[in-house]
Amino acid sequence: MHSLPKLPTACCRKFFVSFRKIARVAMRLPDGWPPRTLGTLRRQVLAWFDANQRSLPWRENRDPYRVWLSEVMLQQTTVAAVVPYFQRFLKTFPTLRDLAAADEQEVLKLWEGLGYYRRARHLHAAAKRIIADHGGKFPADATAVADLPGVGRYILGAVLSQAFEQKFPIVEANSLRVLARLFGYRNDPREGEGRVWVWEAATAVLPEKRIGDFNQAVMELGALVCTPTSPKCPSCPWAKSCIANRDSLQTLIPPPKKPPVIVACREIAVVIRHREKVLVCRRSPDAKRWANLWEFPHADWPAEELFEDAVGRIAEELTGVAVSPGRELLTIQHGVTRFAITMTAAEAQRQSGQFRSPFYSEGRWVSPGELKDYPTSTPQRKLFLEVSRPQQRLF
Repeated sequence: MHSLPKLPTACCRKFFVSFRKIARVAMRLPDGWPPRTLGTLRRQVLAWFDANQRSLPWRENRDPYRVWLSEVMLQQTTVAAVVPYFQRFLKTFPTLRDLAAADEQEVLKLWEGLGYYRRARHLHAAAKRIIADHGGKFPADATAVADLPGVGRYILGAVLSQAFEQKFPIVEANSLRVLARLFGYRNDPREGEGRVWVWEAATAVLPEKRIGDFNQAVMELGALVCTPTSPKCPSCPWAKSCIANRDSLQTLIPPPKKPPVIVACREIAVVIRHREKVLVCRRSPDAKRWANLWEFPHADWPAEELFEDAVGRIAEELTGVAVSPGRELLTIQHGVTRFAITMTAAEAQRQSGQFRSPFYSEGRWVSPGELKDYPTSTPQRKLFLEVSRPQQRLF
């Protein structure tokens, strides 16, 4: 079995499943496979990668900052969506020092629309840590990288293998699927012992050289050939060795996920107006979702509550401002995890009270034209744009 990367104890403690724990789960080749098969597999996928890899901006060089930035952006986000954001981000913050020196609101604004904003906040905090603790040079030490905000096993392995050619595996949705099919792993590699197994498998197949290329090759194979549905097995360099292909198990490996139960919800967002300005509120830094982003106050709208009553209640509970409800502006449909949310936006006129909130960290009265400068979530951005348009208003 391949030797595992040795991590300092402090680094191992950070992860729920350490590399030492992974080592306790034996990784055996399928029956009948000679040990030299692994060497053949490595050569095959690297040759395929050399001929078929996509031209992506983060592959232009192995600068650790570029590798790290791209991998953070690619978490739970498609390549097509990431490319323009990566290019804009590098244009604005070409170096680690530029990113560390930026205001968090500027970083969040640039990230706007990419989703999972906690990634941007962690990226910014980590850049500051690298400047403070490592003189602005991205660390090559596993313990130091693991200690950075937002770094888990995947980011650790991606940066150390691609930027520094260190022998670390990586596992994400594409490589997980490729390895499970290749070795014919019938249990769920996304959970429990399956998660341990897949990290062991990813470690066992690592070559001695071109480690970063190999990790990227396996992911690329999953993205382009070994797809979740209708995999292109005749085009796969591992087709002859793949257990799932041999036994026609592609649709069963990995086991299909049960679709989540979607819960329908209703919300009201209140656009509070006062003297040609509107009230925008900033979510707290420790909010579970959209931390530090700006928005119009919004909350659940129970079916039994009248529209005008809900507008007044939400405004006063969340901002301390008493309002006179006005017209409905628009309705926005959006989804958050397993919730399908219908958000109805309403205008309201301030009657009395000053901003005070148990939920928001800050409130500001701004002109509609200034809304474009405030980082916000995708659904609220639609509302910001609507309010910014010149229009006939009730108040």
